[in-house]
Amino acid sequence: MTETTRTATRVGDEYAAQLAEFSDEWAEIHRQQAVLDARKARLLARSAAYADAFADVTVPAIFPPAERQALSRRSTCAALAMATRIPERTIQRATNDAERLVNDAPAVLASLEAGRISARHAQVITDQLSDVPDAGRAVFLDQVLPVAESATVSHLRQRARVLRERLHPESITARAARSEADRRVEFEPAADGMAWVHLFTTAPIAQGIIERVEAAAAESRKVGDTRTRTCAQLQADALAALALTGVTPEDVMTSPVLPHPIEVQEHIKPTVQITVPALSMAGVSDAPAALDGYGPIDPETAARIAVNAPSFTRILVQPETGSVLSVGRSQYRVPADLQRAVRLRDGTCRAPGCGRRARACDLDHSVAWENGGTTDVGNLACLCRHHHRMKHLPGWNLDHGPGGVLDWTTPDGKRHRTEPDPAPF
Repeated sequence: MTETTRTATRVGDEYAAQLAEFSDEWAEIHRQQAVLDARKARLLARSAAYADAFADVTVPAIFPPAERQALSRRSTCAALAMATRIPERTIQRATNDAERLVNDAPAVLASLEAGRISARHAQVITDQLSDVPDAGRAVFLDQVLPVAESATVSHLRQRARVLRERLHPESITARAARSEADRRVEFEPAADGMAWVHLFTTAPIAQGIIERVEAAAAESRKVGDTRTRTCAQLQADALAALALTGVTPEDVMTSPVLPHPIEVQEHIKPTVQITVPALSMAGVSDAPAALDGYGPIDPETAARIAVNAPSFTRILVQPETGSVLSVGRSQYRVPADLQRAVRLRDGTCRAPGCGRRARACDLDHSVAWENGGTTDVGNLACLCRHHHRMKHLPGWNLDHGPGGVLDWTTPDGKRHRTEPDPAPF
């Protein structure tokens, strides 16, 4: 063997040994994570059981029994969420998943605790198991768990869906009709003035929308798009034009060039609230504006939207201190000035971790009116209906300090503070 060959062999051996060390440690970390995930599941399931057991003690009897249990659970989830700065809905979903795992699939939980599967594998199984009839659950688990212990999550999901269909006594037609009730649209802000719009609807409608968007984009591209947009950009512009201006593939055939997003924005007739730094309004600064419910947008877009808004509240802020200079009077509510001041200050529900917009919240008296509380900025805060009700449950306490600072105390005695956000820029 030559020296070069010996060197190559030595280097290869060293690499293999190091790679083995990496892969072993990576596998061990995942095993430990699985153990912790199983521990989380047991804890959440146990917390839900306690919430149910103590519902009659922790929730006033003025609520009916079923509602007392729901409020007790939500109160428990809220305390856990605030302790870890995790959204309440995330904790609620995790609790529901944990109960299915612990109560309905103990063998899957045992596999998770042993590190043979991951939490994602367990989630796939419990998601499919929730719609398998009781008579077929044992068979489903016996057949799907070995797959989970030897396959990727993607492969497991495919196999589990097939097995679920095979064991389900109800037709897919009946289940599809039931699932149709869950259709919805969701808005998700993204960075740099962009956002996602998610549509959850029936598969035929979703496919029809995609085909119409692709047809419009393809027609525009075929005749030569003068703006040199990519296929992805054309499809996005086609959907925006379809939703806001009614442009269809047939329209594209007669006027092939799809409108640009700037042109489409002219059709927006919103009721919006935009906070604009005073110097930006004067045209001597390019500091971003803030669109209510989204966040920072460029001043040019803010001005363009404002032109077409029939109901528009313009809020000027002092550029150095960020204090409010003026609030437009074109939108009126009773009492208008006080509501605007509180909603502007709070922005969202003031419960820790809650992001519901202030305009969708109740204006809550921190000190109740019947207890001598006053109706002013120093005693009002935006709370969503859920947290408004929860605030009055035994064990919860809310102190309203100067400047809109709220100090929350949860039933486990922990304290959490929320403060109004400063002016955006």
